[in-house]
Amino acid sequence: MLFTACNSSTESEQTAEETSDYKISLAQWSLHKSFFGDALNGNWAEFGRLLMESPDSLLQGELDPNDFPSIAKEMGFNTIELVNTFYFSKANDTEFWEGFKAKCDEAGVEVGLIMCDALGNLGNADSVERMKTVENHYPWIDIAAMLGAHTIRVNAAGEGTAEEVATNAADGLAKLATYAAEKGINVVVENHGGYSSNGEWLAGVMEAVDMENVGTLPDFGNFCIERTPDGCANEYDMYKGITELMPHAIGVSAKTHNFDENGNETDKDFVRIMNIVKDSGFKGTIGVEYEGNGMTEKEGILATKALLEKVIAEL
Repeated sequence: MLFTACNSSTESEQTAEETSDYKISLAQWSLHKSFFGDALNGNWAEFGRLLMESPDSLLQGELDPNDFPSIAKEMGFNTIELVNTFYFSKANDTEFWEGFKAKCDEAGVEVGLIMCDALGNLGNADSVERMKTVENHYPWIDIAAMLGAHTIRVNAAGEGTAEEVATNAADGLAKLATYAAEKGINVVVENHGGYSSNGEWLAGVMEAVDMENVGTLPDFGNFCIERTPDGCANEYDMYKGITELMPHAIGVSAKTHNFDENGNETDKDFVRIMNIVKDSGFKGTIGVEYEGNGMTEKEGILATKALLEKVIAEL
């Protein structure tokens, strides 16, 4: 799939990394504190309830997600990755998305993908509920197509054994991807907790689906399979997982948390990771996704972007 830009950049506007094999985009979740503000109080059950009942009431931050195209452009990005939970009330609002596309045009950015959460489990054991989840994604596929995006990111979750959830997730993904293919949209699964954070498991789901527009979005940081109140109880090897997921990758998510005085991520060897990406033959978009607490979101975004640019230049 090729990008269809909201507004194509001229050659003189392209940054150095965009003339290489990789394009660097900005994942909207990097600014989740600035958009949600005090709504992120740690009570995720209450957050989930409000997301379903009054989603706009959660937008309590200092920044407006509707301004994301210009915010990203000011930080040097020409491509953005949206998160549906910032626009949960707008799933069927064509007028809103026409206006958002105009903001893309004005800022000179393109929408690469939309991350989709809180729409149900594609690996649900109940076939009726699984199909409801598939259909819950349809509006976001339509929005992606309207905006000129190429991909939506989904979650392959469900209840049951690893084998049962894999079978059900493959079925849900195949049904969703059939609809998405009609719109020219890819469907990617991120390692995002539970079984999906097991690289071998998720690669197996990809092989079971075996559709051209279905792939992975390897995330550099989401390899915790099981969490307890005390933290991660079962963590999959990051480098092994990325290696297993890259052959199926349609995009990449460069997760960061902390940096040292030299601008390197303290917990992730970006040189090693990017060599895994390179060796897989992947050529495409890498999203900046900062989730740390040691600096402001803007500082973390720019630090991640600078690190990626440095490592890419040295590959």
